Amino acid sequence: MEPELSKLTIYFDGSCALCRAEIGYYCRKDQAGALQFVDASAPGAVISETITQQRAMERFHVRASDGHIVSGAAAFVEVWTRLPSWRWAARGAALPGVLAALELGYRMFLPLRPFISRIFGTVLRGRSAAKGSART
Repeated sequence: MEPELSKLTIYFDGSCALCRAEIGYYCRKDQAGALQFVDASAPGAVISETITQQRAMERFHVRASDGHIVSGAAAFVEVWTRLPSWRWAARGAALPGVLAALELGYRMFLPLRPFISRIFGTVLRGRSAAKGSART
C-alpha cells in the first residue's frame, strides 16, 4: 500500500487555454481529492508570500500542505505522485538524470507556451463552434 500524501495546492495560469485544459485533466483524474487549484490569473488570487502572481502565471508551481513550494518539472512530479494513473511517471522521474532532462524540456517549452496556447485556444473554439452548429 502506498503512503498517504499531503494535499497539494496547484497554482496555474487560468488565462492560458493550454493550462486550463491540463488542470481540467488533473481535476478529472483526482478521484481522492488530493489536489486543490488556484487560478493565479484571477484578480485577488491568494498565492504564496514567496511567489508573486506574475511568477505563478509564468511557471508551474505547487505547494505541499507543509508550505514547501516547488516549481517546473519537480512540481509536475509532485502532481503525478498524487494521481494513481501517473505514479509510474513520478517513479521514472526519480531515476538519475530524468528530472534534470524534464526541467530542461520544460524550460525550452516555456517561451513557446503563449504561442501554443493561442493555437490550442483557437482549435478549441473551432470545435465548440462546430459542435454548436451540428446541434442546430
